[in-house]
This record gives sequence, structure tokens and C-alpha cells, in this order.
Amino acid sequence: MRRLRKWALSAAAAGALVAGVLVGGAQTSQAAGSLPCDLYASGGTPCVAAHSTTRALYSSYNGALYQVRRASDNTTKDIGVLSAGGYANAAAQDSFCSGTTCVITVIYDQSGRGNNLTQSPGGGAAGGPDNLANATAAPTSVAGHEAYGVFVAPGTGYRDDHTSGIATGDGAEGMYAVLDGTHYNGGCCFDYGNAETSNNDTGNGHMEAIYFGNIKVWGYGSGNGPWVMADLENGLFSGVNAGYNANDPSVSNRYQTAMVKGEPNQWAIRGGNATSGSLSTYYSGARPNVSGYNPMHKEGAIILGIGGDNSKGSAGTFYEGVMTSGYPSDATENAVQANITSVGYGNGSSTGSGSPTPGSRISLRATTSCCTTDYIQHDAADSNVVIAPVTSASSATDRGDATWTVRAGLANTSCVSFESANGSGRYLRHSNFKLQLDTDDGTSQFAQDATFCPQTGHNGQGYSFQSVNYTSKYLRHYDYTVYLASNGGSNAWDSATSWSDDTSWVVSSPWA
Repeated sequence: MRRLRKWALSAAAAGALVAGVLVGGAQTSQAAGSLPCDLYASGGTPCVAAHSTTRALYSSYNGALYQVRRASDNTTKDIGVLSAGGYANAAAQDSFCSGTTCVITVIYDQSGRGNNLTQSPGGGAAGGPDNLANATAAPTSVAGHEAYGVFVAPGTGYRDDHTSGIATGDGAEGMYAVLDGTHYNGGCCFDYGNAETSNNDTGNGHMEAIYFGNIKVWGYGSGNGPWVMADLENGLFSGVNAGYNANDPSVSNRYQTAMVKGEPNQWAIRGGNATSGSLSTYYSGARPNVSGYNPMHKEGAIILGIGGDNSKGSAGTFYEGVMTSGYPSDATENAVQANITSVGYGNGSSTGSGSPTPGSRISLRATTSCCTTDYIQHDAADSNVVIAPVTSASSATDRGDATWTVRAGLANTSCVSFESANGSGRYLRHSNFKLQLDTDDGTSQFAQDATFCPQTGHNGQGYSFQSVNYTSKYLRHYDYTVYLASNGGSNAWDSATSWSDDTSWVVSSPWA
């Protein structure tokens, strides 16, 4: 009989990339004077806040990008750059978080003004404090270097209510963000930008922030979304009118540049593919023709992943962004876009025994000493997912049942889903923390349950897989059954014994 094992996967891998394994050769810095905040300064609109977990935004910056805290002992570590003006030292995070989980506790402001983003407190729309982002849930690559973004699941949020230099009143400002254009929802509100200092809705025009998602309660653009819009409080605006504005397009880029800027009775929305091409202007003109937005009443707090009153039903992924003093010219923003596209988000490669690349066929082998000839497979007799020995002498059915076609994640294309090689349209998904094989029913719940994010194996071998909707739980075999399991918990399969080995899997050549 086959030995069952249940698994635990989690939100943390960009396509086929394993987080933290640096690829490429020398750890070079970016060209001096060419980074986003250098370009804004040259244009007369300097950065007053600069946040990124992937790279420096000034050519001279050599400090920490962000801080992580690990669950095993609650200690923290600052993650810096490989060199001045360079890229995140993801290997330092991987080493620090090995065998446990980490959250992002601080996203440091590179401008020197101390506008750091930390855990948001509660607000008028929802109590808090908000959740912190799982530090490995949005792996990516930039300029061939592995890095991590900020994965915002509903309930996650960051804020700074006591800032320096951020525009207030009707003051001029600009902002941009690089986002995952495939990770969004219709909740309120995935924002980055200027918000209320009280965490409450204080009225029309008290915010000016980038919004990304497909909610249609206030404003929206053409198609079904998602859209880059502006959250101006009590309204997501896609143009001068409340509601529909045809010139704001739906976007579908894996990496999306989003820009909003405003000055007295003038504002604009711009955007483009963050990996190639130029910016498009979705709107530029007068303030909305609704009372309260001209003049504006900005308050100068900074938010990420939430609305100004701590509305926190949104989802999204943030890689980098800045806020400026003054209204940037289109020419300055075009130069910033050119720099963003030049660094090659997502153009890295994986190393190791194999990688879960969308479109490939693979088998997944256990690494615990008891079970190194066992592979994840589904039981031909029922919908259970099992692990069992497989060899070249195994039946064609058994070899096929241990083979999976990797697909871009159904709920997040930065991650992966596994389609049965013997059952087209049937995917691995968890139900009550047990893995089973089910037919995709097209629902959001199925997509989340069937999406998993690879990262470096907890025991240093292969990959560990994290559930996109239970980000503290990983694919784990226990007593010959596979579960979604955390490292310690109330369930038997959450046992800390052999957790690192039991949650590590080698991607092997397909058996069929």
C-alpha cells in the first residue's frame, strides 16, 4: 500500500526562482548618478522617502534596506545591500531565517529623513495592529540577483504617521512604486503614498496615494482591471470624474510601474511595464470635479498596503517606491522608468538539482533520511496525495502519478501550481491542511489552496514550499502523510522534530 503524506506550501517564490541563491558574477553596483533618487534630485524634485527591499535607490546608498524578525527566537536582523548603490543581500536573510520563518518588521527610508515603514496600528476602518509581511513570500530577481518583495495579504499593513518632508495641504509631490501586476484583489485598499496622520478618514482630499487593484466601488477604468489609480480619500480616482474613466487601462504586466503626482489643481497618473518600454499617461489634468479635492488637504503620513483609515482588505506585492518633494516632470519620470527597466526584474535564473519552472514536468523527492526514494504522488484509488517509493521498475500508472506539470500559480503567478500529469485540469490543493487532487473549479478559494511558493530548502537541499494563503505553513511529510505544517503547533504534524528535513524537497526529473 502507498504511504500517505500531506503537505504544506507557502507564498514565497517568483516563478521558478529560489529565493536567496544569488546568480550572476560579481556583485556590481548600479551606475553612479543613475538611480531613481539621483534622477529625481537632478530634476529638482528630490526624494523625501525611498523604500525598497530589492535594491538601493541612490547610487551612494550603503545602508540597510529592511529588517526581518525570525519566529524561532524573535531576534531581528537588518538586510543591507551587497555594495553601495547595489542590490539586496538576500543570502543574509536566507541564512538568518533558515529553518524557521521571518517577517519584515521595518522597511527603511533611504532618503535620510527617517521615514521608515513599520507595523501599522489600528485605525478607524479596522483595528490593529496589522499583520507583518512574510519575509519570503515574494521572492524575485533584480539584475540577476535574488531578492524579496513585500507580500501584502489581506490584513497586512505598514505605516509612518510621524514623517519629515512629506507634502501637506496642497503641496506638490510625486511618487512611484514597482508592484507585482498579477497580485491584486478587489479589497480596499492596496496603497502606497500620502495619508492621514490619525489613521482615520478625515475627509475628501486628505490622501494622495498610488492604488493598485480592481475594486469598482469608487472609480475604475476600462476593462476588468486591475488599474493604477489615485486614492484621494473617499474616492479612488482614475481621472477627473468620479466613477468610470475610459483612458485608465487595465494592465497585465508581471512587474508594473505605477506613478501618481499632484500639485495645486493639477495631478496625473502614469504607468508602464517595469521590465521594458516607456511610460503611458493615463490621466493628466485638473483635480476631480467633486467637492473637497481642490485644494487638497494632505496630511503627510506614509502607508503601504492599506487605506488611510487602516482599511486592510487588500492584496498586492511591493518591490520599491519613492515619494518626492515637488511635482516631477514627465522627463524626470521617463528617466526613472528607464532605470527601472534596465535592472531586469525577474530575469534571474535558478541553480541546484532542478527548478519548478512553469511549463516543465517534475517529480518531487523527499530529503529526510528515511524516505529519500519517496516521491509525492496522488493515489489512483482516490483523491489523496501520497508519497511512496518510485523506481524505473514501477508501473506506468505509479510513475505518472508521481509526475507534475508546473503551472504559474493560479492565485499568484510569482508562485506555482502543480497539475497532475495523469489528470489534466486536476491540481494539488490543500483542504483542512491535507493535500489532495482536485479539479480546478475556477474559484478564488481553489486558486489560493492550489498555489505554492518555492524557496530555498530549509535543510539546504532543494526547495521548501509555502502555502500562499497560510504563509507560516509548508509542505511537510509526517508519519508518511503530507500536510501543511508549521514549525511547532497544536497538530501532530506541526512537530518541530525533523521539521527542516521533512519540509525540504528535491525537484527531480519527471518519472513520466
